[in-house]
Amino acid sequence: MASIAVQREAFDAAATTAALTDGRTDVGAVVTFTGLCRDEAGTLDALEIEHYPGMAEAEIARVAADAEARWPLLGVQIIHRYGTILPGEQIVLVVTASAHRDAAFAAADFLMDYMKTRAPFWKREHRRDGSTGDWVEAKDKDAAAAARWL
Repeated sequence: MASIAVQREAFDAAATTAALTDGRTDVGAVVTFTGLCRDEAGTLDALEIEHYPGMAEAEIARVAADAEARWPLLGVQIIHRYGTILPGEQIVLVVTASAHRDAAFAAADFLMDYMKTRAPFWKREHRRDGSTGDWVEAKDKDAAAAARWL
């Protein structure tokens, strides 16, 4: 059963991974992905991330269950932050555990492709020059990556 958290607070990737694996001897591979806020060549002051509470968690849990059905996973943990995120700060954490690396890598890749394209989050850039950008759209390359899982 996947553990899903949508939170304003920063997270500890090492502690989250340890909570999933400590005391377990059935896990042979753990893949972690941590997404960070880029400064966009020095132009970004902050990234604003919004979501629908309850809906976001339910939708991420649905996709995590899909990953668990596709691959023999022994654990999944996903944390996504919302609010004001500064350059260099963590945005998202995906942790997958399996007996073997191929399943852990594939599931993490699948989950991140989903998080980049279809997760119910909206992002808007606040620039150092004081301007506010439009809500950020998914990139074509991210959509192409996600399409391989259909």
